[in-house]
Amino acid sequence: MHIVLFGGTGFIGAHYARHLLETHPDAQVLLCDLEPLDETRYAPALQQALRDPRCSFRTLDVRQPIPTDLVSGPVDLIANFAAIHREPGFEPHEYWETNIPGAENVTSYARAVGCKTIVFTSSISPYGLSHAARDERSLTMPATPYGSSKLAAEKIHQVWQAESPDHRLLIARPGVVFGAGEGGNVTRMVKFVRKGLFVYFGNRGVRKSGIFVKELCRIFSWGLQNLGDPAFCNLRPGAALLNASFDPPPSVEDYVTTIKKVGGFRRPIISVPYGLLFFASFFCFGIAGIHPVRVRKLIRPNLILPTFLKEKNYPWTWTFESALEDWKAELPEDWGA
Repeated sequence: MHIVLFGGTGFIGAHYARHLLETHPDAQVLLCDLEPLDETRYAPALQQALRDPRCSFRTLDVRQPIPTDLVSGPVDLIANFAAIHREPGFEPHEYWETNIPGAENVTSYARAVGCKTIVFTSSISPYGLSHAARDERSLTMPATPYGSSKLAAEKIHQVWQAESPDHRLLIARPGVVFGAGEGGNVTRMVKFVRKGLFVYFGNRGVRKSGIFVKELCRIFSWGLQNLGDPAFCNLRPGAALLNASFDPPPSVEDYVTTIKKVGGFRRPIISVPYGLLFFASFFCFGIAGIHPVRVRKLIRPNLILPTFLKEKNYPWTWTFESALEDWKAELPEDWGA
């Protein structure tokens, strides 16, 4: 069973590679990514995957045509995680110049090698900015170049799927994905709460859709197993779109309270006026991840509901609290241990 993961050494790709190796004894997993292999800078999930003789790596830029000789046999599954996504971090045109050609080249590769199954990770960004709850039936109104580019990439994958009744496509729109080695927003929150640097500024009840990376990997497997059932597919036969987030999406206070409980942190959380923090961010950006764009995000709700998972009776493995406990047990360094 040959599996090719584009963007395979990223956070989600690393965990999915490990998940596939653990659940498919016959799997041969190829990780393709832009940067040359440097195992010393990778988190344990990727280090563990790369130590498995069934896992290999190839340097590859999805913005360029993809060679068809990546593996020696038929390709059974492609997962496309390749994208630039950090906001802020890139110029607007860079999102379009990477995420759209990447989708075009990955689907062209699938055609060329006859692969019939693709998993594509999109984002909740295509929903745009709204204080209202949204689910898979909601209108998409992306407000950023990143969100627009991911929505366009979804359509490119859907065009590929519609070309044959044998093609299977699972599109996931995850909220913030967290877990061992994430190194992003939730990791920064853990660090700030632990050091007593986190503050509320009128955002305690703001909902932030999020998903544990191991749960996301299980959602991929569950979705792929069910794509053959027309009643399961909500896009067209063989294709499904789902939001990936805990239900209900945790609030900022839920994140902080649970992080304190799991980490055993005792420092108090203070409240400051939003305007003061936003003003300070213009002078402190680059320090400890503080940036005006990130400060704005903290008061902007992402109330994205996993209605599809709920209606299809997805069997959850972790609660929000047990997910954080699992993360802390796997990589205590992320929690200051």
